[in-house]
Amino acid sequence: MQTIFWDLGGVLLTNGWDRAARARACARLDLDCNDFEDRHEQVVGDFETGRMDLHTYLDRTVFFEPRPFAETDFRAFMFEQSRENPEMLDLVRRLRARREYRLAVINNESLELNAYRIERFRLRECFSLFFSSCFVRLRKPDPRVYQLALDVTQTPTGAAVLVDDRAINVEAARRLGMQAIHFQDLRQLRCSMADLGVRLPEG
Repeated sequence: MQTIFWDLGGVLLTNGWDRAARARACARLDLDCNDFEDRHEQVVGDFETGRMDLHTYLDRTVFFEPRPFAETDFRAFMFEQSRENPEMLDLVRRLRARREYRLAVINNESLELNAYRIERFRLRECFSLFFSSCFVRLRKPDPRVYQLALDVTQTPTGAAVLVDDRAINVEAARRLGMQAIHFQDLRQLRCSMADLGVRLPEG
């Protein structure tokens, strides 16, 4: 293996703005969850590929009518949903320190949230490249995302592995010829990496 591509949400961090987080927002702020989900689905493609900013997203999904709370309050709630997976981030930092493999990110995330999470969890210390959907204008499982990442990093298809918590993203990477691990937990990751000849730091 030459390059390990990592998903963020569900692997190294909690998911940034998934259905569970949106449900918590609806409960906290007394929003109609079904209506919010319908509106979210209509715009999420543009939102996560950087063609729609956070202000416009919230205008379409929440503030299309007067609310008893401000946009800044909603933004703060969104960002507060992010938590790290400490053992996984520690693993990646120690793996980066060994400099045996190129480490990069392939994830689906909106621009403002992605920038917040990169800064908040000091992810630039771990990864040299971020193939985030908001930057590359493509979302997993589109095979063009993986091909772009391979091309930019100059990694042969068989020398790259993707670590992702969603089966559909793993399947898409495998169809392209990449190695891919459907992440469950650290123990399972160690076993799967060992099968590929990748030795992860102990501890």
